[in-house]
Amino acid sequence: MDILWAPWRMAYIGDRTPTACIFCAASEGDPRERLLLGTSRASLVMLNRFPYQNGHLMIAPRRHTSDLPGLPADEHADLAETLRRTLAALVRVLTPEGFNLGMNLGVAGGAGVRDHLHWHIVPRWSGDTNFMPMLGDVRVMPEHLLATYDRLRPAFAWLVDGR
Repeated sequence: MDILWAPWRMAYIGDRTPTACIFCAASEGDPRERLLLGTSRASLVMLNRFPYQNGHLMIAPRRHTSDLPGLPADEHADLAETLRRTLAALVRVLTPEGFNLGMNLGVAGGAGVRDHLHWHIVPRWSGDTNFMPMLGDVRVMPEHLLATYDRLRPAFAWLVDGR
């Protein structure tokens, strides 16, 4: 097995063991440090700290819940509208050719954060996968996470005052 050295990745995986729910804690402190792009009345949008692709976002209800069917209708509507507007913002800024959208519910469903439901939105481009994931079991990210945050943040101004 070949070893690919990427010491810059320590900024993402260092001693950052979360002590609280990442979605509930996202609204505390510096939004850029938390990768929080904004909040609406009932939902929030943040970059994934361990993305599959540049622009990989997560949308979650502000309410701490894993029960999608139990989410009140007005909060579900807010979550759906936030998803719709987030896709439009990503199209404007990153011009992807497609998206992967997904929600993993429960441990058996593959949820990494099992107690707080969330959508994953992964922008995609034709040819965005290369030999690295297949041969080296690594991903090549063409842009630093905070640079992506800085590019996307203005497109989410519609969320800033949702608190």
